[in-house]
Amino acid sequence: MKNFKVAIDGPAGSGKSTISKKIAAQLNFSHIDTGAMYRAVTLHAMNLGIDLSDEKNYDFLDEIEVLYLNNKILLNGIDVSKEIRDPEVTSKVSLVSSLKIVRDKMVDLQKKAASQGLVIMDGRDIGYNVLPDADLKIFLTASIECRALRRHKELPGSNLQELKEDLLKRDYADSNRKESPLKKADDALLLDTTNMTIDEVISYIICLILERMN
Repeated sequence: MKNFKVAIDGPAGSGKSTISKKIAAQLNFSHIDTGAMYRAVTLHAMNLGIDLSDEKNYDFLDEIEVLYLNNKILLNGIDVSKEIRDPEVTSKVSLVSSLKIVRDKMVDLQKKAASQGLVIMDGRDIGYNVLPDADLKIFLTASIECRALRRHKELPGSNLQELKEDLLKRDYADSNRKESPLKKADDALLLDTTNMTIDEVISYIICLILERMN
């Protein structure tokens, strides 16, 4: 099969990027982390020192190149994979990604990137907006306690309660924004990973992919 698209959506901390990356490696799919793309735009906007809430300041979108390649996010050819995980970027990305001008540009890039081949793409609006024709759609979720604990393990020295509060704020902002809010596509499979290991989730999704490819 030359073309097969997998859309994985879910809230922050649900494990969608980690899981998508590992599935892609095992099945030789191309992985596109759309969240990283929005983080790269946020980083660039912050470096410019603009008012992040004003769409008029985003005319730079037609002049920059944002590319997710080989598990790295490249901004104008420079690997910014580490910089986009800065807490300051994390605190601003929901605002930037809520703007129509930003989403229109990124969705266009994402659709082009997924137009050919074997692709697994993760984000918050993939199943119903970016890849509505995906061959498999999954909405990953987990309890807020579980998601906060996962982030806590990724960020040594972080405060678990603060992480939980930040995730709750992020959930609200992502789910209530006007442009492409976080939500499950009607035909997506809901998968709660609270009591599952990463390997269990990966094995389950791989089985689903292989079933639909055959």
